[in-house]
Amino acid sequence: MMYQLEEKTYFYLLALLPVVWLLFAWFMLWRKRAQASFANKVLLDKLSPEKSIFKPVLKMIMLSLALLFLIIGLVNPKMGTKLATVNREGVDIVFAVDVSKSMLAEDVAPNRMEKSKQLMSKVIDELGGDRVGIIAYAASAVPVLPITNDFAAAKMFLKGVNTDLLSSQGTAIRQALEMAKGYYDDEEQANKILIILSDGEDHSEDVIAAAEEAAKEGIKVFTIGIGTEKGDRIPIKQNGRLYGYKQDKAGNTVITKRNDKILKEIANVTNAKYIDGNKTQYVVDFLKEVLGKMDKSSFETKQYTDYKDQFQWFLGFGLLFLLIDIFLLEKKTNWIEKLNLFR
Repeated sequence: MMYQLEEKTYFYLLALLPVVWLLFAWFMLWRKRAQASFANKVLLDKLSPEKSIFKPVLKMIMLSLALLFLIIGLVNPKMGTKLATVNREGVDIVFAVDVSKSMLAEDVAPNRMEKSKQLMSKVIDELGGDRVGIIAYAASAVPVLPITNDFAAAKMFLKGVNTDLLSSQGTAIRQALEMAKGYYDDEEQANKILIILSDGEDHSEDVIAAAEEAAKEGIKVFTIGIGTEKGDRIPIKQNGRLYGYKQDKAGNTVITKRNDKILKEIANVTNAKYIDGNKTQYVVDFLKEVLGKMDKSSFETKQYTDYKDQFQWFLGFGLLFLLIDIFLLEKKTNWIEKLNLFR
């Protein structure tokens, strides 16, 4: 059984809970001081013998539970009660992201690697009935996520992509191109899209030949250039602390620059486009428009349907705890008092 959260923004209201408890603690401390200035404890106990010590805390617990359930009710969880085969129409899109150390350069904020992940996440947010897959590559390529229509899983796996994913360094776009060919499991798919995000620092001679082979199999390769032509140094960091910058064998600081030329050639060979990755919204809008105009292929997928609202249960419990809080007086209750819960 699957669930959906309709209005996740209401979760921000949970920040009210610690605020309420802080106000409660401040009030109890203020009241205690005020009472102490009025009379000593023995006299106060004689003046209000039925005053409960722990009832105010119990009332606060009830109020907190009421707020918690009411907030969850506003979020409106929905449960999928039926697993069904659904026909969908879309395009198969594979992201191949460069995870070489040059992607740590900070000529784009916060760095090339994080910029690439931001772009992929934003493009995924705009997809409809399409399917996505993710490949990471440096000197070699590794599959991160097979082709799927589960965008939530795609974004989750995307978070784990970083420059430590592969120990062998380099930028072998050819490896990514070859691996991508095995990702498309539907031979009748009208459009197969590969989106490469890289700074383009690939000096191998056979990358264009690999792109031509991909084009023969009907794969269009859109390339997104990450970084700047001016370039930047490659920081060496550990636990967020900067220890220096990468140097070559001669001891000179390495400057990594975006190579548009190779990325443009790959896109041209496959009848696609090169896009400047520094213009985030332009990248998203461009790909959304291009993908929207493409012919869609139909495919079957299993997914939960018949999602039913569950907010009424949480609102019901919230109101119940609220009523308990309202009618729970701060006087002693003998049978609770005997439990010694707060002594």
